[in-house]
Order: sequence, then C-alpha cells, then structure tokens
Amino acid sequence: MRVVSLLPSATEIVYALGVEPVATSHECDYPPEATDLPSVVDSRVDADASSADIDAQVQDAESTGGVYEIDRETLAEVDPDLVISQGICEVCAVDTVVVESAIEELGLDCDLLTTDPHSLEDIFDDIRRIGEALDRSERADELLADLRARVDAVEAAAAESGIRPEVAILDWLDPVMVAGHWVPELVELAGGRYGLADPGDASTPREWAQICEYDPDILIAAPCGFELDQTVENLTDLTDRDGWKQLRAVRMNRAYMMDGHHLMNRPGPRVVDTLEALAALIQPDGFETPEAWMARSLSKRTA
Repeated sequence: MRVVSLLPSATEIVYALGVEPVATSHECDYPPEATDLPSVVDSRVDADASSADIDAQVQDAESTGGVYEIDRETLAEVDPDLVISQGICEVCAVDTVVVESAIEELGLDCDLLTTDPHSLEDIFDDIRRIGEALDRSERADELLADLRARVDAVEAAAAESGIRPEVAILDWLDPVMVAGHWVPELVELAGGRYGLADPGDASTPREWAQICEYDPDILIAAPCGFELDQTVENLTDLTDRDGWKQLRAVRMNRAYMMDGHHLMNRPGPRVVDTLEALAALIQPDGFETPEAWMARSLSKRTA
C-alpha cells in the first residue's frame, strides 16, 4: 500500500507497523530514514525563529491562507492509496480540510484517514485504526500490548511513593501556554497532579500571573516543535519574567526542560517514552534519569 503521512506521529506509527510511507511532511524526522522521503508539505513559518517571532508568523499565516501548503505536484506523483492527516491543531500540522481540497482537485483515488487525539486512549485508538487501514492489525495489537504494559508499569511504580507533587508543563513560552490534551493524563500516571488543565483540554495561553499563583512543585518547559537546544535559546522568555526566581520549582531545583518536538507534542508510539521521562522527573527515586536529549535541569541554568 502506498501511504502518505502528513504528520510526524502518524509517520512513526506507520513505520512501527512495518510499512514505509512513499512521502511525508517536512517535519517527519523519526525514524531517521523518514527524512530521505519526499515531502508533500511546505511551511510558511520559520521554525528556527524565537518563540515570540514564531507566534507572530503563525498568526499572520493563519490570516493569509494558512500555515501549511500542499505540494500538489509531488502528491500526485507519489499517487497514494492512503493519506493520513490530522484535525487536532492547524499550527502543528496541515489540517484535514486542506488535504481534502488537494485530493479532490487532483482527482486522486485514495482514502483519507484523520487523527484527532486528545487522550492516551485516543492515541492508542489511532494506532489500531491505522493498523486496520494498512492491513497490519495483528502488528498493531502486539504494539499496543507492549505500550499498555509499559504504561501500567509506570503507573504502579509511580504510585509507590505516595507523594504527588503539583506539576505545570508549558508547551509555549511567549506567550505562555499550558500543555493540554494527553499531557494532564500522562502527569497523573507519572505520579503528579496537574492543576492547570484537565485531561483532554486544549493547550491554552495563560497569563504569567496564573503560573505564579499556581506555583508548582515541578515546572517543565517543553515548547511545541523545540528540541532542547532551541529551548535553551529561548529561556529568557521565562527567566526574565517577574517572579521567575521566586517560583517553588525554581527555588527547589525542580524546573526542567523536555524535548517538545519529539516527545511532548507527538502523539505516536513514543508517547510512552514521554511518560517514562516524565515519571523520572516527577518521581526521581523510582525511575532512571532520562537520556540527555530528552530532558535536562532548567533550574541550574537559570538560578
């Protein structure tokens, strides 16, 4: 089957099910061999800019035709049987409506599968649905069984301490946004409490005063699309704010940054890697320290 995946999480799912796509999006970079495939999506935003500049570019793009464009010529050349798109966020990846229009204009004879996950179970359901569409249901079941077993192991180990610290995770820095969707659920499973959003809530801009009032025990900066080095480049978006050094998480050296590109904002099989990394930050006595590319202390850089 000729599959085009238009978002990184779906690309990871397709590969995990033993199928190599014929084309992907410009953001699909895992597994590494995905970067060798043709891209059918172009972005109108400079992803290497500062968090404030990216926010401004996104707002401008949304008012003038959208953040993403479909490369119709390449899409027609690869002639897919199945296209996988998403409906959760017009900023994170090309929206299904844009994809539908391109498929119709090109007269392609293909199916369109849309993902729209807001919880861990939604992510697992997407794996099942994609497995069915690819005729890889058995492999999907095996993958899901392994992922669920790892989730159960984290939940059981995290509960042993009996202590549940308050956690805040920021998935944008300027403006400040609180991570939602599956993130509150991951925090709860990892042994924390997430008081700024409920499971399934959309990621939402917040006033900095709200973060200070919440004053979490643990604060994690994980900007959407940023690996750790890019987060470091934008740290002053947090550290120059009034009250930063007075936050409990900063004073107690429990402020961290996490890879928001590969982990926090990618609802695919590695969401369980994210859960395990979160558990290590929230309940450090019960879990191994995350690999250096996944998460680092933020407090020690900004004290």
